[in-house]
Amino acid sequence: MLVFLAAICEGGMFDWSGVYFKEVVKIEIFTVGYLMFMILMAISRFASDKIIDRIGMERTYIMSAVVIFMGILLSVTLPYFWTALFGFCLVGFGTASVIPMTYLMAGTSRKYSPGMAISIIATYGIVGMLIGPTMIGYIAHAFNLRVSFIAFAIAGIMLIPISQLFFRHQKSIG
Repeated sequence: MLVFLAAICEGGMFDWSGVYFKEVVKIEIFTVGYLMFMILMAISRFASDKIIDRIGMERTYIMSAVVIFMGILLSVTLPYFWTALFGFCLVGFGTASVIPMTYLMAGTSRKYSPGMAISIIATYGIVGMLIGPTMIGYIAHAFNLRVSFIAFAIAGIMLIPISQLFFRHQKSIG
């Protein structure tokens, strides 16, 4: 579920960030939101090992969830160029470490072989990447694009209870 929720955010941002900047923020160079999302995502992927080493995996999931939530909330409540751009940067930074951390945990699974666990995680990731953009399109059609982006905030913040359940389960069997 962790990788699924992160992939919803990533996939949706890949496909809809440019549209959001063009339609909601009303910027001619609408790809700048996507560009900044991707740059911060890359920076975060390179820095995530150091973050995990410093604060631990459990807290990194919480931090990622809060940063995703805050980024979307900022972009939706204040849809102006600089606030939306900063919000998209936060979403990129927040989503980046979730999938690699989840792959790392899958490789150490006690229930499945590493190959099987990683293939399960990959499947959930692909499904999330496919569902996220489609879901945003349907919600945007029913309401509007700003409202539809709240789905990313929900997916992001759901990382907290699901990761906490996982770590609690790990501690109970370990």
